[in-house]
Amino acid sequence: MSPLPRARSRFGQRTLLLTTAAVPLTGWAVHAVALHRQLAATRRDPLTGLLRRDAYTARARRLLARHGDVAVVMVDADRFKAINDRLGHAAGDTVLASIAARLTSWAGPRAAVGRLGGNEFAVVLQLPADLRALRLEQLVRMLHTPVTLDDGRTVDIAASVGAATPDVIGSRDLSALQRSADAALYDGKHSGRAALATAAHATVPSVNGRRAGRPGTAVWGRAA
Repeated sequence: MSPLPRARSRFGQRTLLLTTAAVPLTGWAVHAVALHRQLAATRRDPLTGLLRRDAYTARARRLLARHGDVAVVMVDADRFKAINDRLGHAAGDTVLASIAARLTSWAGPRAAVGRLGGNEFAVVLQLPADLRALRLEQLVRMLHTPVTLDDGRTVDIAASVGAATPDVIGSRDLSALQRSADAALYDGKHSGRAALATAAHATVPSVNGRRAGRPGTAVWGRAA
């Protein structure tokens, strides 16, 4: 047998082996992509695209551990039930998705932005002390901008905002900061302003996230 046919034979066998070996690798790659997508879907809220509670909590705690100048911000859509009752659940879904998009835009890609349930949201982000007032005012303006529905109707919306920071609360524990921010939020409910928790908010007893008592609260943002 001449050298040329033997070389072709060896080349053909080698190509066949490589092609055969690549098939299961390609199959595993497709499987891995599918698993990654499924995992991402379980981490994200299907309506808003925000992190679900567990994924948000994990990312929020990493941010608190790594950065000193962080803030925990709680957001509650005001009069949301009235929107659902008056305009329908499709309109309510559009409002929630719009709020989520605005929170994501405001917080930036490195923040933890989550939907905790219903019309309640939470954000953990780096926020230097000298920018707190300005940034919270900006957030309030964004959350009070009307939403345009798919049918062209415009809906006036509002949201209550409470924020807590480790330097004021004296803790870097996520649960403690969220409770304090939530207490401040309910002190400033329907005020049209963002409320920054004081040290007193860390000691406010609460049941299911609802505060009892009214310690002094600093408020920033648009007037009601």
